[in-house]
Amino acid sequence: MGTAFIILLVFAFFILMSSFFTVKQQSSVVIERFGKFLSVRNSGLQLKIPIVDRIAGRVNLKIQQLDVIIETKTKDNVFIKMKVSVQFKVIQEKVYEAFYKLEYPHDQITSYVFDVVRAEVPKLKLDDVFERKDDIAVAVKRELNEAMSTYGYDIINTLVTDIDPDIQVKNAMNRINAADREKTAAEFEAESSRIRIVAKAKAEAESKRLQGQGIADQRREIARGLVESVEVLNNVGINSQEASALIVVTQHYDTLQSIGSDSNSNLILLPNSPQAGSDMLNNMVASFSASNQVGEMMKKNNTKKVEKPNRPAPPQSGYEDDTVPEN
Repeated sequence: MGTAFIILLVFAFFILMSSFFTVKQQSSVVIERFGKFLSVRNSGLQLKIPIVDRIAGRVNLKIQQLDVIIETKTKDNVFIKMKVSVQFKVIQEKVYEAFYKLEYPHDQITSYVFDVVRAEVPKLKLDDVFERKDDIAVAVKRELNEAMSTYGYDIINTLVTDIDPDIQVKNAMNRINAADREKTAAEFEAESSRIRIVAKAKAEAESKRLQGQGIADQRREIARGLVESVEVLNNVGINSQEASALIVVTQHYDTLQSIGSDSNSNLILLPNSPQAGSDMLNNMVASFSASNQVGEMMKKNNTKKVEKPNRPAPPQSGYEDDTVPEN
């Protein structure tokens, strides 16, 4: 009698303990009674009738993510692989629909993603797929929301996380991009070279202009100095011819001195001798004297031509016509 009571007491304890169960946060439990849906229990300590009621299943209410990889073709016949990440959750008020109406939700979502992507991508070229991936994601989300809300699922977001063309296409795109960048770099280098050439030409033109101006100023000052030198020599009784010859000889010796002061000069004057200066002076004085004599003679000849009297006109006969008339 004592053993049977203990066994009964233990059995009653287990029955009582099986009447209580807990539901975790962000989850729900579906309770069935004799195989028929009874209720949905949310988080906390819950009670059910032992043997009569049972836990049919637990539903996760957290946001879940499903990554779907699709291979499709673009409008320009390029095969690409796209990775679409779908973030979804079970609506708490529609746990019944999510549990009973849909057996494999991941497969259902994957099928809809395939259908939408393979309907949208073939309308676009490869470059447009990269640029309009957000539009594709919006289209997938819109289609999934319309389809999955009936089954108690809410699509939070859809993201196109990867677009992977064929390896040969990627290499071709990289070559095109590299060639375009090289073209741009060449254009910039050419423009830079043109700017440098123009700037150098302007600098050379300005330098030559300033050099010419400096040479003109130098020659102007030399001429002014020569005039002053001739005036000084005239004041001491040296005529202009002798003064000019003396100045030329002086410049000759100054030139020789400047050449000799430069140790790296390779200039050679031919012919050159110690008496070159005196010879130059004598030749210049002789040439000036001859030039003066020629000038005096030309003046005398011009004066004689001007003073020569005009010849009288020849006498005219009384007949206008020298022919003898016939009898």
